[in-house]
Amino acid sequence: MKKTSETPHITMEHLQDRCLELEQQNAELMAKLKWYEEQFRLAQQKRFGASSEKTHPDQLELNLFNEAEMLATPAAQEPDVETVTYSRKKSAGRKSKLDQFPVETVLYELPKTEQVCACCGGPLHEMSTETRNEITVIPAEVKVVRHVRQVYACRRCEREEIRTPIVTAPMPEPVYPGSL
Repeated sequence: MKKTSETPHITMEHLQDRCLELEQQNAELMAKLKWYEEQFRLAQQKRFGASSEKTHPDQLELNLFNEAEMLATPAAQEPDVETVTYSRKKSAGRKSKLDQFPVETVLYELPKTEQVCACCGGPLHEMSTETRNEITVIPAEVKVVRHVRQVYACRRCEREEIRTPIVTAPMPEPVYPGSL
């Protein structure tokens, strides 16, 4: 090999020192990598691993609390069927709370001219009623206004099994649905 003035003089000792230096640096970096991997594994175990509140298998076999049961002998045979009887007091509902107030009933009916079947032209009969209670408070006076709405159906259509129209009398909507 021909030496040129541009290339530095590199000796074997210099290369061996450099190799030892790099090996030491490599060992340090490998140790750091192992430490970081262990920290990562511990963090993952803590975050996703099993809970530390496990029951040890030896604890399940402790008979300290069963000692009295094991030593006791049953004096008499217990009955197979046990009957429990009790009474439950029902709480007062809305209706019972309204019984103390006077009641004013407002009846909503269809006019006689509209009580005609739209299907066959026959007369409609009263099928049922719908009732809604509202509380009306007049200063120094409280009363219940009961709104009763008539529902009509045609007997002829019911007998002949034609489409049975059901007609309900109109009624004003409550101020707040479902309230008193």
